[in-house]
Amino acid sequence: MKISELKPGMRNVSVTAKVDSVGQPRTVNLKTGGTNTVADAIISDDSGSIKLSLWGDDIDKIQTGDRISVENGYINTFKGENSISVGKFGKLSKL
Repeated sequence: MKISELKPGMRNVSVTAKVDSVGQPRTVNLKTGGTNTVADAIISDDSGSIKLSLWGDDIDKIQTGDRISVENGYINTFKGENSISVGKFGKLSKL
């Protein structure tokens, strides 16, 4: 899929993209209780760019300039901005 084709609420999303930037990790409180670490990365292909939410161990897997693949991800909208998340059933890998 191309990034420009991604729409809010889509599931089972697979994209290949370049990592343009990775933000600083921050700690967030979870709805289920407890905390987790999250960082936002910007990924792009020839059709556009989107925010990628990186949780926990995924933060250390990628760096700016890497080519990555997201398999079985989903599109989330937060504060009017679309982002792609790997989730517990998805897979993030470096190419």
